[in-house]
Amino acid sequence: MYFTDRGIEELVTRRGEEEVSLAWLGDQLQAFVDEFPDFEVPVERLATWLARGGTGDDDEDD
Repeated sequence: MYFTDRGIEELVTRRGEEEVSLAWLGDQLQAFVDEFPDFEVPVERLATWLARGGTGDDDEDD
């Protein structure tokens, strides 16, 4: 189990029955990056991955 699984499991346990909009999720991600700027790159990658439907298709090489 990856370390992050614990946080994901807590999210599902605490809020798994809620429905949220993508706009809300975007706001939460932005607020997180504003508070923790060191995580800007991983959050950007996650947002891009989600926007592309969870595929690994990249238009640019990293």
